[in-house]
Amino acid sequence: MFFQLGPGETLPNVMRAAGFDDVRIEPLQTTLEYASADDALGAAFVGGPVALACSRFDATPREEAHAEYLASIEPYRRGSGYAIPGEFVVRRRERAMSRRSIRTHVLVPLVVVLAAAALTAQSTARPAAPPDLDPWVSRAMRTFEVPGIGLAIVKDDAVVVAKGYGVRKLGESAPVDARTLFGIASNTKAFTATALGLLVEEKKIAWDAPVIGYLPAFAMRDPYVTRELTVRDLLVHRSGLGLGAGDLLWWPPSTYDRKEIARRLRFIPPETSFRSAYAYDNVLYLVAGEVIETISGQSWEDFVSSRILAKVGMTGSNVRHSAAIAGGNVAATHARIDGTVRPIAPFDSDNTNPAGGINSSAEDMAKWLRVQLSGGMLANGSRLFSPATARELTSIVTPIPISDPPPELPPLETSFNGYALGFGIRDYRGHKLVAHTGGLPGYVSRVAMIPDVNVGVVVLTNQESGEAFDSIAFHILDHYLGAPTFDWIDGFQKRQARNASTTAAADRSASTSRAASSTPSLPLTKYAGTYRDAWYGDIEIGERSGTLTIRFTRTPSLVGDLEHWQHDTFIARWKDRELRADAYVTFALNPDGSIDQAKMRAVSPNTDFSFDFQDLLLKPLR
Repeated sequence: MFFQLGPGETLPNVMRAAGFDDVRIEPLQTTLEYASADDALGAAFVGGPVALACSRFDATPREEAHAEYLASIEPYRRGSGYAIPGEFVVRRRERAMSRRSIRTHVLVPLVVVLAAAALTAQSTARPAAPPDLDPWVSRAMRTFEVPGIGLAIVKDDAVVVAKGYGVRKLGESAPVDARTLFGIASNTKAFTATALGLLVEEKKIAWDAPVIGYLPAFAMRDPYVTRELTVRDLLVHRSGLGLGAGDLLWWPPSTYDRKEIARRLRFIPPETSFRSAYAYDNVLYLVAGEVIETISGQSWEDFVSSRILAKVGMTGSNVRHSAAIAGGNVAATHARIDGTVRPIAPFDSDNTNPAGGINSSAEDMAKWLRVQLSGGMLANGSRLFSPATARELTSIVTPIPISDPPPELPPLETSFNGYALGFGIRDYRGHKLVAHTGGLPGYVSRVAMIPDVNVGVVVLTNQESGEAFDSIAFHILDHYLGAPTFDWIDGFQKRQARNASTTAAADRSASTSRAASSTPSLPLTKYAGTYRDAWYGDIEIGERSGTLTIRFTRTPSLVGDLEHWQHDTFIARWKDRELRADAYVTFALNPDGSIDQAKMRAVSPNTDFSFDFQDLLLKPLR
């Protein structure tokens, strides 16, 4: 119920223009005035635009009046409510004021406060978490063998959940809590895109300006792509590079620095023509970090820390992969090695921080969700970024082909799919879903937001189980959508089992089709030598006591033995078994019996795509 001073339809008209159709008028006899001139000025400042909308209401279509009203109070939006600054105080006086004074000095600002109160009332009731949340998360953790999880839920600008589950490290009792840090990996990409958006707002760069205008030394293999590739192109996976192309320059940690990695992109051959296909990459986000550094005068790390994390209030988060080994309230990394989940070494190289370096917590990621869902608004009422930047971040640039969902997961059927600036965009149960995942050794995570119902979820894990984070995230989203019940844990478990069966069948097929009795064409010493790939650099193959060895000269952990497979194909068995990336090495001979080249590809289809062995063309140095 709302009250209006004096007769008339002003309040009902304003409320209807704001979208509130059921307004009841009650007589009220009292005398009100402002407590001070400052309060009156503050109320008039807010009320002025609304007064204009009211005075024009009879001569203006409802839609225009509605839009004008909403535009006037947009700076004060807090989720689905509004916090109006300069609120005035009203109090009783014994001496009555004239009706004219009441209408002139009180009515219009009072209407503003009542309307704002009506809008704010929608968000006063704290949204509830799914009633089965804790047992659901516990079941997912047991099913997919995840030691610890950080979970954040934001609904209607309220943090519904920011908490931890389980333990930081197997075999130890320290619990995961709301402030436990996890590597968020590629969920960092949205921070890099946001950083570029801030520079666009300052008119220091433009989304569709060529990168060479800011980094004159930048080059791709194709001169046309070098000339045409824009700042936007750095973020949207349409450069023509193949999936994960160039990642071996930094993954596993290499001795190349960030600038040298960017320089070597000019030697990587494209897989498709420019802007013709989607293929996920990381290396161009390193170039985006170089743009930020060159234009701002700050490193990517300093810019994101000061211009984003500090302003959002993400005070517990940091921007370096290497911080994962610093100790403190940090989740340990785990993975399944030879069938058993156990702790593994974290990724600690800072070369690719712009693509995946942030470590964050449930508590801090909840703050990030609030900013993204509000279109850039900060908790103090100021803006991190503008509505225009918010639209850029979440508008599809690169379409992604649609495929049928896994048979075990029919609710994942989609009608559109694409990549925006640091976010993936698709539909889910008839709603736009803004989402991304992140993956590092021992850390995987999910960020998912449905803007039209103002809900967001972050799931951080310390074990490599996408099934765990997705079974939790979609269950939560379904709760707020009122969707039909679906057992996501069961569905993902069945898909996991089917994938494992498919992988096992492929392994059996490769083994049975192998010509096990075949022998190499040459004595082993003839395969030894230094081989060079144009974009990676040198790989050394040696011979020791009848066994071939392989060493990537710029990647300390890529060292192993070459085990004969068949004919002139060997398998690189890396000494670091946590890599889980054994690879075929196949030699091709010249007519005179000398080695012409060698090529590589991963043995298992489950090998992380960042081991882009297939892009190497190894030529022996003469």
